[in-house]
Amino acid sequence: MDLRVRVRKSFGDFTLKADFSAQGKRLGIFGESGSGKSTLVNMLAGLVDPDEGEIVLDGETLFDSAKGTNLPPNQRRIAMVFQHPLLFPHMNVRGNLLYGWKRCAVANRQIMPDEVVSALKIGHLLDRGVNNLSGGEKQRVALGRAVLSNPRLLLMDEPLSALDDSLRFGIIPFLRDVCDTFSLPYIFISHSLVEMRLMADRVTVYERGRQTQETTPDGLARKRMGASPVGYINLLRLSGPQPSDGLTTYRWGENRLLLTARTDAKEALFELSSKDMILFKKHPEAISARNLLRCTVLSTFEAGNKAGLELRCGGERLVAEVARQAVAELDIREGGEVFAAIKASAFRELG
Repeated sequence: MDLRVRVRKSFGDFTLKADFSAQGKRLGIFGESGSGKSTLVNMLAGLVDPDEGEIVLDGETLFDSAKGTNLPPNQRRIAMVFQHPLLFPHMNVRGNLLYGWKRCAVANRQIMPDEVVSALKIGHLLDRGVNNLSGGEKQRVALGRAVLSNPRLLLMDEPLSALDDSLRFGIIPFLRDVCDTFSLPYIFISHSLVEMRLMADRVTVYERGRQTQETTPDGLARKRMGASPVGYINLLRLSGPQPSDGLTTYRWGENRLLLTARTDAKEALFELSSKDMILFKKHPEAISARNLLRCTVLSTFEAGNKAGLELRCGGERLVAEVARQAVAELDIREGGEVFAAIKASAFRELG
């Protein structure tokens, strides 16, 4: 994807101004409700006309107010997945999947139905009516329908916000895997920083209709750590659960972690807040927390009135936070050693 956008759109007292270039396959657009995210993607798709500006995708001008160019949506080869699946209720799953594919020019049919059905693991649903699907199944079908239109760009506008956590984080692997499998570039829109970190390589941030920064999802999470009530959320992929005296042990790199959380899955994603770690300069003689990790300090960074520490622990990385005074008091410096204590109850399963 090679995208150039310079547009302005006003609705009453609200004005969106966007001016950016993007390359790559995984772009995120992040912002709170009302920041202009959906307006922007609707202009990209041709569903909303900018007041002025230009949109150029892969060298083709989709919109140019100065030249009077405005390609209709069906000529842009851009597909959308919305917050709600918007499936056709009078069609079964197969009919919904084939809707866009049948309308795609034969020369553009590079992605075939059987491939998408296999990738999304929905073969057993093909003859089922869409009203008999779970929320997660509906969103997978909506994704499949969009992919089978063989677009050159996929727009995903808050596609997970209507789902609970177990469904949300179960859908994300399908979103990424399908787009990777078919080399399909996408723009992922969300107000969830965790979703953004799992889906995007670069992120553009909007506030009140203005682009405020462009960075990596992890860089955005670190910058917001000090002001966030939950701190920085570490995402840990844990595996090999084993019962252990009322708790469960998991493998995490070279580490074994004890958790109160239990899952039947062989591998699961967990979150751990930077606020849920206590750091020691020396190995404590006794501590009630069930996890004590020996860590090397890779770097430190400022986040408001807090100090963030990037740690390497048994081949894996964590971000912890401490009061800025604690950095000097504990003589924390790059290359130094600290011990991180974590309660077994501090981990929360995402899916």
